[in-house]
Amino acid sequence: MRSVIHDSFGDPAEVLHPADSVRPEPASGEVLVRMRLSPIHNHDLWTVRGDYGYKPTLPAIGGTEAVGTVEAIGEGVEPGLIGKRVAVASVHGTWAEFFTAPAAGVVRLDDAISDELGAQLIAMPFSAISLLEFLNVKEGDWVIQTAANGAVGKIFATIAKSRGVHTLNLVRRDDAVAELEALGIENTISTANEGWQKEARAILGNAGARAAIDSVGGKIATDLADLLGTEGLLVVFGTATGAPLELSSGSLIMKHLTVKGFWGSKVSSEMAAADKGRLIGELIGLAIHGKLALPAGGIFDLSDITEAVKASLTPGRNGKILLRP
Repeated sequence: MRSVIHDSFGDPAEVLHPADSVRPEPASGEVLVRMRLSPIHNHDLWTVRGDYGYKPTLPAIGGTEAVGTVEAIGEGVEPGLIGKRVAVASVHGTWAEFFTAPAAGVVRLDDAISDELGAQLIAMPFSAISLLEFLNVKEGDWVIQTAANGAVGKIFATIAKSRGVHTLNLVRRDDAVAELEALGIENTISTANEGWQKEARAILGNAGARAAIDSVGGKIATDLADLLGTEGLLVVFGTATGAPLELSSGSLIMKHLTVKGFWGSKVSSEMAAADKGRLIGELIGLAIHGKLALPAGGIFDLSDITEAVKASLTPGRNGKILLRP
């Protein structure tokens, strides 16, 4: 079968390449999925670089999420799954014509959900909705998030709004403000403008925010702490800049702030099955009713993996880059 593999860890644009691989067979409790579309996530590229929490055995097929059709089943799997269109995430090797996945982890898709949406329905949206749960905020609370124009940021703002939670959305480019406003995401501020903190305080009010999410790193953490209210929570989700987190001891002490890290894989692995089902059901409901917009930033053939990776790393794209077989 056609696939995209890497024989070494390194720059994804250099080490990823098309290859012929052996078509896998579903083991007991697994399904074989014929891939239709598979996204390129940041964590996929960090895995290829060898800098993620998971290191595959080389050579390895890339990709961790996809939409596809169940082609075959292993022992103990419901025969009715064959031929069904499903979404799958948290697996390995989706950048190929076929891949295997645990049958218990596939999500059947309603006809109202497009392939483009289905290919992105689980990983990033589930991270976003799990993050919202992690914050333990309620209707009417304010949450600040950096990198609000990223995939998780956009989804987080959408889900939060559906639950009545207010978001203050921070971006690092002026043009990203218009991008989010076009999606109906309100209260967006560019931190590139001097004095943005004053504008943020005017939106939040005297009480400040209940929680803040940082995906950038560096000095912005000091500003977030200043904008939090008493007993506020700062959650570190990522580090776009790679810079160490800078925090003011004064804000931490005087406001009794709490700082936590959030790793989606860990949270998901420890989450009760009933809670997972509830959250995925909420995501499917939003998708069916057109309230979860996940546009594709471009669709590339597996053979064009180098161009696809470069497109994925290009700032300002409108959505995830997807691969097709």
